Amino acid sequence: MTLTLASWNINSVRLRAIPLVADWVREADPDVLCLQEIKCLSEQFPEDAFREMGFRHFHVRGQKGMHGVAIASKYPLEDLGDCDLCPRGEARHQRVGVEGIELHNFYIPAGGDEPDPAINPRFAHKLEFLARIERYFAERAAENAPLVLVGDFNIAPYEHDVWSHKQLLKVVSHTAVEVEALERIRQAGQFSDVARELIPMDEKIYTWWSYRAKDWRAANRGRRLDHIWAAPAARDRALAGGRDAFRIWEDERSREKPSDHAPVVLTLGS
Repeated sequence: MTLTLASWNINSVRLRAIPLVADWVREADPDVLCLQEIKCLSEQFPEDAFREMGFRHFHVRGQKGMHGVAIASKYPLEDLGDCDLCPRGEARHQRVGVEGIELHNFYIPAGGDEPDPAINPRFAHKLEFLARIERYFAERAAENAPLVLVGDFNIAPYEHDVWSHKQLLKVVSHTAVEVEALERIRQAGQFSDVARELIPMDEKIYTWWSYRAKDWRAANRGRRLDHIWAAPAARDRALAGGRDAFRIWEDERSREKPSDHAPVVLTLGS
C-alpha cells in the first residue's frame, strides 16, 4: 500500500492545530504527520484535536521552549527509542517504525546568527549535532534498513535551495561548513534527497520564508530548509510516484497566523 508522509515545522502546535493544521489535513490527507518546533511539553500536546483530524497513534517528544517534535499517524507506531543525538539533550529527534519503514523526525538547531563556532555556542551546538548524526548513520549503514529521514534540517544545501546563493554564502543555513556537514550525513547513510531526485537542480524550491517580508510571495526570498531523505532500502518506495508524489504546500504560508514553513509531503509507493 502507499503511505503519505508529511513534515511541517509548525512553530507552536497549540497555536496552529486549529484551524491551520486541521484545515490542511482535511485537504492533504496525510497518513503520517511529522511536526517540529511544537513548543510544548509532551502532556500539553493537543491530542484530541489531532484525533478529530483522523489520527489515532502518537509519538511526542515535547519540551518547554523552542523545541519539541511529534508524530501523528493513522497507522500504529513502534517506539524505537532515543538515539541521544542532540548534544544538549533537547527534544529534537525521534524515531519510530511505521508500515515497513524506520522514520526519523529531526529538528536541527538553526544555529544563531554568526557562523563561527568559536564565538557562537549555538552554531557550535549545531555542528556537533550534525557530527553525531553523521557518526550514527555511518555506523548503521551496513544494516541496509529502510530509513526515511524528515524534518527541519535548518540547512539549504544547494545553489537553488536559496533565493540568492552569493548573498547567503556567509549566512547561517547556507554556509559551506553546514552544507558540507549535511552532505557527509547524506553520504554516510547513502541517502537520496527526494526533492532533488525528483526536481532538477536548476529549479528553485523553497520551504521557508521569513516573517520579516510584508509580502513573502512577492519577495520570494525563501530557503529549502525542510527535507525528506530515503536510504537505499527505502529509495524505490520514495521515488515510485515520481514528481507527482512530492509536494511543497506553499499556499499554507499565506494563511492567517501561519508557520514560516510550508508542509512538505511525499507519498511512498507500496
